[in-house]
Amino acid sequence: MNRFLRRIQRAGYLLPATLTGSLWIKGLHPSLPGWPCPLRALTGIPCPTCFLTRATTEALQGNLSSSMQWHAFGPVVAAMLIIWSVLAIQQRRLRPFAIHAWHLIVGAVALISYWLVRLGINFGLGMQAFPLH
Repeated sequence: MNRFLRRIQRAGYLLPATLTGSLWIKGLHPSLPGWPCPLRALTGIPCPTCFLTRATTEALQGNLSSSMQWHAFGPVVAAMLIIWSVLAIQQRRLRPFAIHAWHLIVGAVALISYWLVRLGINFGLGMQAFPLH
């Protein structure tokens, strides 16, 4: 492996802080480009993570009530990103803690359950459950 790739590989522990920092900057400058949701663009139906980026950027700015209006998982994701960033830098490892299958399963079930409730409220009851932006 060449020297440049080895340096990048050794600096991998900075990736979480870079991601967290870029989301924080996106919160300061919402006009910065991002990725639109392909499911929502094709069908008009928001996916389970629609509005989660905006919610996370709001939480990283300290606007928790605004974050919760976008997506309930925003403050949780922001807190997890901060914890991951700090631990990765302290331990100089990209994965400073073990992620087990049950962590992913619990997270996925919670996210999909929240999404289904929002879909039911929005499309079943006709009440606004998703932001208009």
